[in-house]
Amino acid sequence: MEHEHDGPALHVALLGYGKGGEVFHAPLIDAVPGLRLSAVVTGDPERQKAVHERYPDTTVYTSADELWAHADRYEIAVVSTPNDTHAPLARAALEAGMAVVVDKPFALTAEEARELTALAEGLEQVLTVFHNRRWDSDFLTLWNLVDEGTLGTVHRFESRFERWRPEARGTWRDAGEVEAGAGILYDLGPHLIDQAVNLFGPVTAVYAEAAALREGVRADDDVFLSLHHTRGGRSHLWMSALAAEPGPRFRVLGNAGAYVVEGLDGQEERLAAGEDPRASDWGAVPEERWGRLVTGDGARPVRSARGAYPEFYAGVRDAVGEAEPLPVDLHEVVHGLEIVEAAHRSARTGAVVEL
Repeated sequence: MEHEHDGPALHVALLGYGKGGEVFHAPLIDAVPGLRLSAVVTGDPERQKAVHERYPDTTVYTSADELWAHADRYEIAVVSTPNDTHAPLARAALEAGMAVVVDKPFALTAEEARELTALAEGLEQVLTVFHNRRWDSDFLTLWNLVDEGTLGTVHRFESRFERWRPEARGTWRDAGEVEAGAGILYDLGPHLIDQAVNLFGPVTAVYAEAAALREGVRADDDVFLSLHHTRGGRSHLWMSALAAEPGPRFRVLGNAGAYVVEGLDGQEERLAAGEDPRASDWGAVPEERWGRLVTGDGARPVRSARGAYPEFYAGVRDAVGEAEPLPVDLHEVVHGLEIVEAAHRSARTGAVVEL
């Protein structure tokens, strides 16, 4: 997949080199013409070593303060750190004069997200959120089917990220409290919610069930959401760390047919294996993993659109360098956090929460 670009490269500083930084952000930034992974911030000696080995020309800082002291060297900051630090680091990067990309969740509350949005507008600075799952092959395929009217009017959108991880790890994500942004609703929820809102528009009511099922886990690791969309239709979203047999990734029901996809988009797997997003077959889905369209006349496979995570960073480059529109607009992201907050409230009370 080619991303043509003329002109000098924009210098990117990546804050955080855990899974998000190492597996997703660094390889994608490195792969997009016109962007240069110029700095990484990590205080962990093992991670510092990993950066030096894979990106020998990249400067490593041990703290965000070191980066702010050299902020004039970089055009873009990417925040890929524990969830409760996203908003404070994004604010500091904006105030240091950089455009900012924040990994999801954008912030822990919608109010915090609105404050960041207003700050970026006041500074006339680019601010966007890494909702890479808008460039999943199955989502792009479904988008086309909905757009073309192939399914008719969709009344139910079922979407799942279910995993089998019966042993909790000692990470902040598993062992932390919900108030600090731990739990699966803050981890996978923003992706599922963002896709639903992107496809079917704003949400007026939220019902949620949430549980912490595994030993040693204080935040939710198994969640169900029902979202009622303003223009009709419902989204049923599942996320779980304790699903030995995951359900379909998508099951989308309309009055003219259904679309069903079983497995996950393969881009994360390939990134985790260290593959280069510049590969000529990047995002291609083998035929046996295509979804299927089911109508009264039977079922047929639907060719999967190619997944395209690098498109997000090409969009960041063009927004910063050419004043093009943001790859992910903030009003949908703020609404997504309103839904996350409503879901936490609904799960606590058992009530449907109106937005």
